[in-house]
Amino acid sequence: GGFVLTQIGQAPAPILWIQDRLAEREVGRPCQAGLGLHGPLLLMQLSRPADVMMAAEEGLRCKALAAVVAEVRGDPPAMNFTATKRLALRAEAAGVPCWLIRHGAMPDLSAARDRWRISTLPSAANPDDPRAPGEPRWRLQLFRSRDKRPGEWVARHEPGKDGTAGWAA
Repeated sequence: GGFVLTQIGQAPAPILWIQDRLAEREVGRPCQAGLGLHGPLLLMQLSRPADVMMAAEEGLRCKALAAVVAEVRGDPPAMNFTATKRLALRAEAAGVPCWLIRHGAMPDLSAARDRWRISTLPSAANPDDPRAPGEPRWRLQLFRSRDKRPGEWVARHEPGKDGTAGWAA
């Protein structure tokens, strides 16, 4: 989720964040405190992935949003190519970015313009205690894109001077 927020930027408009029940149970709810967002974070927790996709499509009709984020767990039938194509077309028509986060999913067909794989890495060394964990790190892989060059990066948590969290690659 943190990576997605860094890609959305600091828009003053609200971000609609929709989770299915299994994603919320596995990774928790996003918390606006400390994210450094200028606009509100509108959270929805829904029971079924099909409802998440429907809510995301409806959210993309609202041009007042900074972005729509849909978060699901696994490979539910509602996450098929046709559904992702509808999201991509709706996002392009509205000019509202849409991010689809799929936890524990297999890489399959998708109409997403950019496809990322994000995984955890061992934490960096702790400067104060070599036996303690340091700042968290992640591997970012852009493995398919329509307008960017694929690549791989290592990102780390970088606290902001204003107390907010950020990422650095």
